[in-house]
Amino acid sequence: MKNFSHDIAPGDGLSRRTVLGGMAGSAFLCALPLAASAKASNVREFSLKAQPGTATILGGKWADTKVWNYSGQTPGPVLRVTQGDRVRIHVENGLDQPTTIHWHGLRIPINMDGVPDISQAPIQPGETFTYEFVVPDAGTFWYHPHVNTSEQIARGLNGILIVEEKSPPTVDREELWVIDDWRLNQDATIQENFGHGMDISHGGRQGNLVTINGKVPDIFSVRSGERIRLRLANVANARLFGLRFEGHEPQVIAIDGHPVLPHVPQNGQLILAPGQRVDIILDCTAKPGTAFKVMDEIYADQAYALIDIAYSKDKPVRTKLLGKIKPLADNPLSEPNLADPNRNKYEVIIDGGAMGSMQGADFKGQYLTINELIKHRRIWAINGVAADTTAMAPMYTVKRGSTNVFSIKNDTVFPHPMHLHGHAFRILSINGQAELYRPWADTVLLPPQGSAKIAFVADNPGDWLFHCHILEHVDGGMLSVIRVR
Repeated sequence: MKNFSHDIAPGDGLSRRTVLGGMAGSAFLCALPLAASAKASNVREFSLKAQPGTATILGGKWADTKVWNYSGQTPGPVLRVTQGDRVRIHVENGLDQPTTIHWHGLRIPINMDGVPDISQAPIQPGETFTYEFVVPDAGTFWYHPHVNTSEQIARGLNGILIVEEKSPPTVDREELWVIDDWRLNQDATIQENFGHGMDISHGGRQGNLVTINGKVPDIFSVRSGERIRLRLANVANARLFGLRFEGHEPQVIAIDGHPVLPHVPQNGQLILAPGQRVDIILDCTAKPGTAFKVMDEIYADQAYALIDIAYSKDKPVRTKLLGKIKPLADNPLSEPNLADPNRNKYEVIIDGGAMGSMQGADFKGQYLTINELIKHRRIWAINGVAADTTAMAPMYTVKRGSTNVFSIKNDTVFPHPMHLHGHAFRILSINGQAELYRPWADTVLLPPQGSAKIAFVADNPGDWLFHCHILEHVDGGMLSVIRVR
């Protein structure tokens, strides 16, 4: 998976050599602030405003960057609640275009999912919409727009929602890394080439600057002997990350918010595709005063140091590490019955893109050749349909409560993180190889020319999006609907 192809569009942006290759000397990584106040014991109430603003992304000699953000923060405020809480979130639109908020990974009612024309009408400039729902699952989730998504997220509209377990793991502290990339010009302004044809047809809008919590990362300070829970979220439009913690063996304890049997990631590389989240336990076993790199090696020919783990010279927190890492308590998910002879089996074929073999697809109810599709800026299809709008006929209609097995084939030369709204699914296999831990997830990464098999119980009624989370691929037609009724 290290050799995923990708494209950085040409332009006047900051060079990878000067930015991705030399991240030292920037602002220190710090924890995100909380944004909360409870109006009642059983209701957690928040307010968010989507608005233009500025962010000190590069610092130093560079000017602040004009961004769009939530309530003046880039990334947006961390919303922290407890499993089972009812949350009420008032969202004001201070932009000059419509927006919504999708609560990525949360299994909530369809009318709170934030998808225009399916869940709600878009929030118009100057309007306010209130989202209210109960959070059934503990874990790391995030929020982002679902209107003009590729541009609004690329300008900085995203934030994290943490749902705490009622019995969290024993750690010395918890940290959050919101990992993003930006496509900037030499003056630190955002390149305005949103929806570039090369991005749509190739690997999506990938930037020339990687940030953690909205800033170019420098060091992550730790003490010898401590145990850290580290929540990681990839909120980038298109970039994949393959993180290797030199000198350490992080243990994965949750994927996309859901508990998994603690384990060291395969080949020691923690892979995060757009939309995915991973929680790890990091035991700091090295000596005081030492330092190690966290390498991003997803693209083997362009590996770089994302951040340095720097041990303080203070005496160790403890000389004997905390005991064995215990699994988190399961979330209340319905287990698919794979032995049920009446389970539904479906095939999903992803086609299109540059260097692909797709000859044409259905668009707005009419078959168009690939050359005709390109005129409509469509170059991707799911099961032969290039999407025009979210309000589309369902790809499949399934009965509420049924077990459904989806065999997904990626007939393209690009990776695709496929995200399902409103549900979590078991990842059964990748490229025909059984997944050892069969993790619960809401996003599954399909390798180029690869495949995946997932299974879920359709227990949340509504029309749910199933789409690639490389956002420019959605612009190019890679979106479908699964109806549960």
